[in-house]
Amino acid sequence: MDFESVMQELEALGKERTKKMYLANGAHEPLFGVATGAMKPIAKKIKTDQRLAEELYATGNYDAMYFAGIIADPKAMTESDYDRWMDGAYFNMLSDYVVAVTLSESDLAQEVADKWIASGQELRMSAGWSCYCWLLGNRKDDEFSESKISDMLDTVKDGIHDAPERTKSAMNNFLYTVGVSFIPLNKKAIETAAEVGTVEIRRENKDNSFLNAYEKIQKDMEKGRLGFKRKYVRC
Repeated sequence: MDFESVMQELEALGKERTKKMYLANGAHEPLFGVATGAMKPIAKKIKTDQRLAEELYATGNYDAMYFAGIIADPKAMTESDYDRWMDGAYFNMLSDYVVAVTLSESDLAQEVADKWIASGQELRMSAGWSCYCWLLGNRKDDEFSESKISDMLDTVKDGIHDAPERTKSAMNNFLYTVGVSFIPLNKKAIETAAEVGTVEIRRENKDNSFLNAYEKIQKDMEKGRLGFKRKYVRC
């Protein structure tokens, strides 16, 4: 499939109700409003096509950018490619669920995510923390440095309440993910989550939300989900 035919198919799959939901959550025009599940049949036809993914991502169309992440070849992308994609990621659904997800399947994942976490830029930081969530929830525990993840838990404890809103949310998710998916630091994550307590996320034109990683970890442990790993990161 070429660029034009993919754009036509995405447009045909767009729903006004889905579009309104995306707009309410931070997306902006152009977009069609395609449910992510509806993209799977097109993705199966294409499988992986980095050149096409780059064309689609460059459109600025939210649905095309999301689909680009599904058909991208993470290992073919360089650090500058990921930085360029982050430059175009204007809200968290792109930074955390397209760019961070794609990065998590790359050999550069931790190296790039570390730089983003240290960047001081809200969405880059959010993507960096989110990338570690995708990594920890998929890869074997022995692929990570226990001391490094432990230091990251300390960073969350010391800085989460003062972090930018989207970064706050991703840091809280990191805390939860370590507690459930990284067994070597399960106890430390629980202790850290208890110290952090409830995290308030302020949202424009919406009620604030309140996150509590400690309670979420406890619920998942009660369900026997300790050590949970996803088979696949991308859909």
